Amino acid sequence: MASYSSSQIRCSISLPTTFTKGDHPFHPPCSTTTLPFFMTRPTTHANPTRLTKTSNNPYYYFIPKASSSSTPSAAKAKKSSSSSDERVRQVHSVEEFDEALRQAQNKLVVVEYAASHSPHSKQIYPFMVELSRTCSDVEFLLVMGDESEAMKALCEREGVEQVPHFSFYKGMDKIHEEEGIGPDQLMGDVLYYGDSHSEVVQLHSREDVEKLVGEHEKDHKLIVLDVGLKHCGPCVKVYPTVLKLSRSMSDTVVFARMNGDENESCMDYLREMDVVEVPTFLFIRDGKICGRYVGSGKGELIGEILRYQGVRVT
Repeated sequence: MASYSSSQIRCSISLPTTFTKGDHPFHPPCSTTTLPFFMTRPTTHANPTRLTKTSNNPYYYFIPKASSSSTPSAAKAKKSSSSSDERVRQVHSVEEFDEALRQAQNKLVVVEYAASHSPHSKQIYPFMVELSRTCSDVEFLLVMGDESEAMKALCEREGVEQVPHFSFYKGMDKIHEEEGIGPDQLMGDVLYYGDSHSEVVQLHSREDVEKLVGEHEKDHKLIVLDVGLKHCGPCVKVYPTVLKLSRSMSDTVVFARMNGDENESCMDYLREMDVVEVPTFLFIRDGKICGRYVGSGKGELIGEILRYQGVRVT
C-alpha cells in the first residue's frame, strides 16, 4: 500500500488566506515589521520597519534597549487608558515565560511577540485584549522584543524574526504560529486551536468517529464531520462558521471535528474516506456517509448542510 501523509493533502483556497487593508474598517494593513536583531529574509509584506545597522554584518539589525524616552510599548499604551487588559500578562524574563507555559498545562497559550517601534503591534494588541476577556480558558502573554537583552534572546530562541508575531502553545509545545495577521485571523486561530467547550465534538481517533456515529444512528441526526489539518489556513478561517452553526442547529445537527495529522489513527481514517483536500465536510446519517463538501465557502457549507437535512434550497 502506498504511503499516505498530511503532505499529500491539499488545502482548499476558496477563502482568502491573508487579510489586506480594506477587508474590514478596523483591520490594520496586512504587513509585518522586521525585528532588526536577526538575519532578515525576503518578504512580500509592504514597508517593513528597520533600524540602523549596528554591526559589520550587513544582514543583522539590532533593537536598542527600551528607555523611558522611547515610544511606549503596546501594553503600556493600552494600560495607560484602561485597566481591562489584566488577562494579557506581559513577561519580562525567559524563566517567567517558561513558567507561564508550564502553569498553563494543556490550556492554549497565545503569545504576541511585539516591539515598541512597531505600529502594527500596537494596532493588533487591543484585539488580543478583547479576545482575552471572552476566552477565559485561554492564556494570553505579551513579549516585548526590545524590552531587554533577555527578551531579545527569547525571541531568537522561539524563531521570531518579524513582529507582530503570534505563537500558539499547548503543553509547552508550539503548535502554530502566524505573522502579519488581522483581527479576524487572530480570532479564528484562537477558536480553532483553543476550542474545548463548544458544541463541536472533538474527535481524536477512528474509534471516536465510530462511537459518535453509533450514538446517533437511532435519533437520525445529521452528523457534520469537519476534517482538516492543524496548519491549514482555510480550515482555520471556516471554523468560526462551524462554531456558530453548531450552536444554532444543535437540535437537529451534530457537528464534529478531526485533524487528520493529529495521529496515525486519524490519518488512516482520512485515507479510508478518500480525503485528499481540506477542509472536507463529511455528512453522515443513520451510520452512513451520505455526502461531502470540499471547501471553505461559508454560504456553500450552509447550503450543503440544509440540503442533507432535507431543506429545499433555491
